[in-house]
Amino acid sequence: MESLRIFRIISCITAILLSAVNTSACTSAIVSARASSSGRPLLWKHRDTGADNNFLARVEAAKGEIGYVGLFNGGDSLLTEAWMGMNDAGFAIMNTASYNLVPDTAAFKDQEGAVMARALKTCRSVADFESLLSSLPKPLGVQANFGVIDAEGGAAYFETDDHTFRRFDVDESPSGILIRSNYSFSGIDGQGYGYIRYNTADSLIRQASEYDRIAPELFTEYLSRSYYHSLLGRDLYMDDYVVDQDFIPRNISTSSIVIEGVAPGQPCNEMLMWAALGYPPCAETNAVTLSDIPERFGPDMTGWRSSACEEAMELRRSAIPYPGGSGPRYLDMRVIRQINECKKEVSLQNYADKRKQMKK
Repeated sequence: MESLRIFRIISCITAILLSAVNTSACTSAIVSARASSSGRPLLWKHRDTGADNNFLARVEAAKGEIGYVGLFNGGDSLLTEAWMGMNDAGFAIMNTASYNLVPDTAAFKDQEGAVMARALKTCRSVADFESLLSSLPKPLGVQANFGVIDAEGGAAYFETDDHTFRRFDVDESPSGILIRSNYSFSGIDGQGYGYIRYNTADSLIRQASEYDRIAPELFTEYLSRSYYHSLLGRDLYMDDYVVDQDFIPRNISTSSIVIEGVAPGQPCNEMLMWAALGYPPCAETNAVTLSDIPERFGPDMTGWRSSACEEAMELRRSAIPYPGGSGPRYLDMRVIRQINECKKEVSLQNYADKRKQMKK
């Protein structure tokens, strides 16, 4: 009986720890200019987080700083923590949490959003970001894979812990594409999270790149809406019910965003952000520029929350067959398919309309 009691205690603690880890995850990729369909670098982040709402906002430049558009948690009225963004100098940044770097023993932690807000205000290049990481006081309070691109063709991941970082340039990849989920290549082998999601993203991207160069739609309209499971080796999209486990879209997914940078010599104000707020299979993708954010993507609700995000999260809740017990872990795919097909059609039209507008 004593051993059973101890087992239950350990199981409970493990569940709590896993729950805490799963509140901050993400799947991401960087595509170099040579591998993209537009000849412009791409920065993608499918965001998983315990924050159930996020919105986009413009932060105007203070003296000596750079203005930017960033993704913020619902309720962040002071715009203190940016979780992805692009600035007026053509620099863009995002992150994924990493769980296999040097163990975080410092009381100072969870500073990734603050570091990215600082970077967006001050960095013009990948080199600037490297200098920022080197100069900031230690410990940094981060355990993350930071992805960055700039207006001169720079593109890299920085696998970063409290005291050190390692840089991985995308141009050094034969495919011109790098992927990160919730572990770092420079971290401890076999630890961390997101291995199945990494393999899923890698498989889907490689399949697509065999036929054509990579466009932003691949991420927002395919990977972020996909129920392919790389461990099982099959797509569960046409099933009636699925257990919501290890797909790229997850029960804690709150946005999918691709930043389309600029080519060298191209005006920085031509940067684009393709954003789907809320649970991506239930969300509509819209174009965002440095000077124009769709109203519903901003904090248009009380409590500094986005109505576009709220709507997509509510649509996902409508696909949960049983709200009690372990019911939220299951999805009614008949409902998801109906919503997803509608939202995807609208999103692809939004892509087409924006591109047509840009050609005029």
